[in-house]
Amino acid sequence: MSRRLVSILAVTCAVAVGNLYFPQAIGPLIATGLDVPADAAALVVTATQIGYTAGMVLLVPLGDRIRHRSLLVVMLSLTSLALLGAGCAPSLPPLVAASALVGLTTVAAQIIGPMVAGLVAPDRRGLAIGTLLSGSTGGMLLARTFSGTLGEWLGWRAPYLVASVVALVLAVVMAYAVPAATPAAAREPYARFLTEPLRLLRSEPELRRSCLYQAAAFGGFSAAWTSLALLLTGPAYRLGAEAIGLLALVGGATMLCTPLAGRLVDRHGPGPVNLVSLLGILASAAVLVVGGVGGAVGLAALTAGTLLLDVAMQSGMVANQARVYALRPDARSRLNTAYMTCAYLGGTAGSWLGVRAHTAFGWPAVCALIALLAAAALVRHLFPRHRPFLSGTLDLAARPCPSVAAHACSGGLPQRGGLGKYSSRIRDFRLEPPCPRPSSCPKRHPGTSERSAVSP
Repeated sequence: MSRRLVSILAVTCAVAVGNLYFPQAIGPLIATGLDVPADAAALVVTATQIGYTAGMVLLVPLGDRIRHRSLLVVMLSLTSLALLGAGCAPSLPPLVAASALVGLTTVAAQIIGPMVAGLVAPDRRGLAIGTLLSGSTGGMLLARTFSGTLGEWLGWRAPYLVASVVALVLAVVMAYAVPAATPAAAREPYARFLTEPLRLLRSEPELRRSCLYQAAAFGGFSAAWTSLALLLTGPAYRLGAEAIGLLALVGGATMLCTPLAGRLVDRHGPGPVNLVSLLGILASAAVLVVGGVGGAVGLAALTAGTLLLDVAMQSGMVANQARVYALRPDARSRLNTAYMTCAYLGGTAGSWLGVRAHTAFGWPAVCALIALLAAAALVRHLFPRHRPFLSGTLDLAARPCPSVAAHACSGGLPQRGGLGKYSSRIRDFRLEPPCPRPSSCPKRHPGTSERSAVSP
């Protein structure tokens, strides 16, 4: 896959994710334009989020059943029509209904991720995932600024209409840019796809591990940002909503850090990156505690702490997605559905707990919650259950012999990849034996040298 195509797909991710967030900035304009209360206009954002959750469950798994090019073109076209309907809505009920359809169909980013994981070489997968995540982050940050500015100039309908045109243009681009490929699970019934993520969670321990890490990281992230509004507008700072928006722009630095995290995942594997990201979240909690004192020192601590938290959380997401996509090449979209659903559930729980912790005990309790969530994931990472400590920390991902069909390799026994020069030293800790006939393999076993594949 060329860098140009990865860049195009990153822009598509930015637009798809931005469709979820730009209505947040024009809520007051919608309330004024349709002559409804502000809390009623907030239903537009709620409907979009509910639709997105439904799209994750109902549509994203189809990436394993339908050609990615066709699915992306259809989804972006439907998103364009839904945005057009929202921009032309005469009253609030049709706008809420159209917003739900926007959320349902704007799942292109979750379809693109598994697709790219299957098109790039394994040693470039982390970088590609980091680039896509950088685009998603940019879309999330810039969407509010785009819609707020355009809405002030031309009214609340303008952002919807412009977004509709952009989505339609991207649908045309996808029709020509994305390569055609037939999914491996094309013949499986749709009903099976709806329940497959649950079966994968039950059968794939590495998926459960990644879900735990990301749910904990995103839960701490959501707890911090949800409670931050209460802190900044409270007696310690007495600032307005504008300060929260400016502080959020600090997260733009993650657009530069996620590709770097992807390179580290390609070079060292997801395990070490997970370790550093969880330690980074713990460190961010310690820095954020100082933010409760107020004043210039506190504001500087909040800026540094939120930046560290954002970078650590997003870097961990790159590592977790790289691990998840390597598990089952024929089920990457269903794996992604399970993973992202768990991540969003963790974020929802973190927001709920963060607000209640702040209300009951203040800002230090929120920081303690962030540290507790990260510590729980860190304990799981350092002390894995039901498997040798050494193999768990080196993040050994089972994968089959790549040349089973070519030379009928004795059963195609799974082997542990990503060991490099350490494989000969920890061969006795493997849960499955290596391929017994490495010398006759027409393809080189990824992550396994000839020395480590030969039995002692």
